[in-house]
Amino acid sequence: MTLPIEDLIPDYLRGLPVYIPGKPIEEVERELNIRAIKLASNENPLGPSPKAMEAVRAALPEAHRYPDGGTNVLREKLAKLRGVQAEEIFIGLGSSEIIDLASRVFLRTGLAGLTSEGSYAPFSTAIRASGAALQLAKQREFAFDLRAIAEAITAETRVIYLANPNNPTGTSFGAREFAEFLERVPANILVVLDEAYIHYAARTDMPDSTEVFGKHKNVITLRTFSKVYGLAGLRIGYAVGSPGLIAAMNKLRTPFNTSGVAQAAAVAALDDHAHVKHSLETNAAERRRIHEGLLELGLHPAPSDANFVFVEVGPMAKEFCEVLLRAGVIVRPLGWMGFPEAMRVSVGTPAENDEFLAVMRKCWPAAMRPAAPAERMAR
Repeated sequence: MTLPIEDLIPDYLRGLPVYIPGKPIEEVERELNIRAIKLASNENPLGPSPKAMEAVRAALPEAHRYPDGGTNVLREKLAKLRGVQAEEIFIGLGSSEIIDLASRVFLRTGLAGLTSEGSYAPFSTAIRASGAALQLAKQREFAFDLRAIAEAITAETRVIYLANPNNPTGTSFGAREFAEFLERVPANILVVLDEAYIHYAARTDMPDSTEVFGKHKNVITLRTFSKVYGLAGLRIGYAVGSPGLIAAMNKLRTPFNTSGVAQAAAVAALDDHAHVKHSLETNAAERRRIHEGLLELGLHPAPSDANFVFVEVGPMAKEFCEVLLRAGVIVRPLGWMGFPEAMRVSVGTPAENDEFLAVMRKCWPAAMRPAAPAERMAR
């Protein structure tokens, strides 16, 4: 008897969760017949870099040609900016492809990958998709507990995934804490440091990942053009890592993994300092306004170093997010990321944030207010 083809799929792949993106605004507006604002996917509300848009228009006439498969211009520019060698730069489809490739290079059945609970879901997916065991450390106050992660390392651990700042909580760790952590990590374990939101961090003691890489060659740092540069739809990002690791990842990536249009946009965006400055200033001011607005409602948002705010709203969080949706505000319920009582709100334009706060004041009932952190600890 011949087995159905589906039965030949390995068990560790069958059990993988599917990543569910936020609902497109067009779909929400069509289904509910309303005008909506989307504050669910941590996008740059100011739009793409204007210099990147000019570069896209210039690159389109060559779209019938295959792109530079070696991404040489972009790698050389990034190498100069980051103070590393071009062979230490990998260009990928946002950060997502690089997260996946790190596990594919280092993990297999019998080994393990380690990350934190309450962090970016593709970390866990990449580990499990390689056939390796998933190890999860507990968080502390909605943040990575680097001591707990170090203590969770076993003889089978080969990859550790960290996000700084973290998605979905927006919390971060500083240089001293990270340095102490790295001293406890064996050199045969790859540390994947995802810095997708690094530009938004307000704290002054963030790790200098280039300096860290100079001391620890088992660290690979990920960055993306999706956030501050506003190029999420073009799917392009990069990593800084040891030449041997970068070479191995290049063997596994698909040929021409990033388009010529995306490469041109990324090169131009790196020079658009005015757009970056405006994006960061707007985000800092509006993030503070959202945080303070939620405090006024009796909520207790986590301190954020990203372009979103994480806040617990109680056991009815999913239902409350649906209330906001029907009022025309799309936010992200976080039960699927391990926080069934929380939601994540992306920082929008001033007008969008006005609308969000107005809807919150209208819809947020006192009866749903969660206990303050001190009250939760006393129970």
